[in-house]
Amino acid sequence: MKEVTTIGLDLAKQVFQVHGVDADGAPLFNRKLRRAEVLRFFERLPPCLVGIEACASAHYWAREISVFRHDVKLLPPQYVKPFVKRGKTDAADAEAISEAVTRKTMRFVPVKTAEQQAAVMVLKTRALHVRQRTQAINALRAHMGELGIIAPTGIANVKALAAIIRDEDDARLPPAARFALTEIVDQIEMLAARIDKLEREIVVQARRDDDMRRLTTIPGVGAIIATAVKAFVPDPAGFKSARHFAAWIGLTPKAHSSGGKERLGQISKMGNRDLRSLLTTGAASVLRHVRYHDRVWPWLKGMLGRRPFKVVAVALANKIARMIWALLNKGGVYRNPITADSAPA
Repeated sequence: MKEVTTIGLDLAKQVFQVHGVDADGAPLFNRKLRRAEVLRFFERLPPCLVGIEACASAHYWAREISVFRHDVKLLPPQYVKPFVKRGKTDAADAEAISEAVTRKTMRFVPVKTAEQQAAVMVLKTRALHVRQRTQAINALRAHMGELGIIAPTGIANVKALAAIIRDEDDARLPPAARFALTEIVDQIEMLAARIDKLEREIVVQARRDDDMRRLTTIPGVGAIIATAVKAFVPDPAGFKSARHFAAWIGLTPKAHSSGGKERLGQISKMGNRDLRSLLTTGAASVLRHVRYHDRVWPWLKGMLGRRPFKVVAVALANKIARMIWALLNKGGVYRNPITADSAPA
């Protein structure tokens, strides 16, 4: 029997699928493994190339399998799908992975350490609490609106609704409604406290890291965005240029070109959705105070006069993403271009 050189591993919760091929690409086996059998299986094999689709548990398995001197590569699922033959089965997926991982032009996902995964968990937990708080606020506003009690939009104005709910002398609320809505107000306040606790921890961690401190010198980049960049982008040098980095986040136009005619549409929205959302939010915060930043980026005011607010926010987010790549790869801190040009030589 020929020696296996490449393996495609299709992950699951309990039953995994492995597809092995030799140096010529000829299939040697395609079998199932129970979760407890995976590490013992790779421990007995000689060092080989192992391909895994990037997913929630892929980084853990990549680290564990690498201990046995295997070369483990993580592949984006969308790049594996074209290699799947007819049907959708675990065996077909494992075979497609083993073929895709050998392609010379394939792009791979860097394997995260446990610490990097932990940083992502902090950000994901905060995002979960923010979504839950938004849901609770929307429910509170809807219920109060049914009784004709309306407050201006914005989280700050929720306090006015909470004061009405807790005012026992306010006859507009029936007792049953006051009892139910008090539960929602308590939930909103509890979630706000938890979000504040997580954000304080994120700020503490950002101050301890040199790269994060340098990133926060960029307008629109705070501790949360700096932490997200460090967590989601373990190897910024893996991108050829700043534009490749912005394209990976999904902040560049999507091409629909054919026959020598270039057609650029809306942004692709591909890549990391969380990081793209944070950068766009940071850019929007800069635009809301554009009068304070006109000496930093003079083109912002002119562009706001010609294009919609959200279009300018995405353009600025693209620019911020490129600055982040430059700082991470070339070092230094952000410098105001106008101040830098006027400084004496």
